[in-house]
Amino acid sequence: MAPIYIILSLAVLTAVMMVLERGGLATTLTLSFKGDLKRETRFLAQYGQLICTFFTALLIWQLDPRHGFRVCLALWSAVIGVTIVGTIAKRLLGRARPRRDNAGKFLGPSLKHANFRESFPSTHSASAVAYAAVLAMAYPQAAITFWALALLCAGLRYVMDAHWPSDVLAGIALGYLGGTIAWWVFF
Repeated sequence: MAPIYIILSLAVLTAVMMVLERGGLATTLTLSFKGDLKRETRFLAQYGQLICTFFTALLIWQLDPRHGFRVCLALWSAVIGVTIVGTIAKRLLGRARPRRDNAGKFLGPSLKHANFRESFPSTHSASAVAYAAVLAMAYPQAAITFWALALLCAGLRYVMDAHWPSDVLAGIALGYLGGTIAWWVFF
């Protein structure tokens, strides 16, 4: 049951990071990306998002006639599932993003979309990790690449000042859980 230990470890790290963030630990960055670096980081930050997932699923379906359909179902279920769960959590908790009014505070529930208060958890991180988890289980020979891209995407959410470190860790935990559950359901 290694996934349980990984998820629990990530949950504990998230809680520890939240305590450190509330205690005043400097966790935000002020970096300026320009030119090619800015464009490339934006591209990498979309790893595991809906359009990326759509085209990946299309390729898998075409290239893997034996198992591709089930891999596609697991992939879509994982990515869409964690996006829905993450969005509900964001609306219920309402954590303000870095460098915004009330930065880091949990503002409580709201049914209305307001990007400034939808920091926790990072759904980009959750989607990227769910995507990588399913693909790594389906195609273990490329697992290192899938995981590297997912963790790069998650790290960029912090580096680009879109999330607190605890938001990213929570997103990673949610994504890993969602990817693992989707895999178990379809395989």
